[in-house]
Amino acid sequence: MKDSTCIFCKIANDEIPAATIYEDEDFMVILDLGPAARGHALILPKQHYANIYELDESIAAKAFVLAKKMAAHMTEVLGCEGFNIVQNNGPLAGQTVFHFHIHLIPRYPDDQVGLTWKPGEVSAEELDELVKQLRV
Repeated sequence: MKDSTCIFCKIANDEIPAATIYEDEDFMVILDLGPAARGHALILPKQHYANIYELDESIAAKAFVLAKKMAAHMTEVLGCEGFNIVQNNGPLAGQTVFHFHIHLIPRYPDDQVGLTWKPGEVSAEELDELVKQLRV
């Protein structure tokens, strides 16, 4: 399944050129043109899934195995000192292209990449209530 209006579908299916660093039958990995840090890349499935909620489970499994493989390779080649693997779903979470993708972001000292947050607080009662609501 492909979406003819989706830029990532067009890239992942060679309709638009990209700086490709890996490709197999299910995925393309490209360098991000608006990188958060040197070497920032994106894992794109060749099939269209708007987000993680639509993602086929077998593709999800392969995507995260590929993320591990690429992170190890990129860390070795780029000499970065850390690595973020980020996946956003929905506008409020920062998703701007509605084709499932995974960001691979190498981290360097003083790189100014803003992927941190101030830890919040939760009471024991609230934690218990959340466990009751969320337990599968």
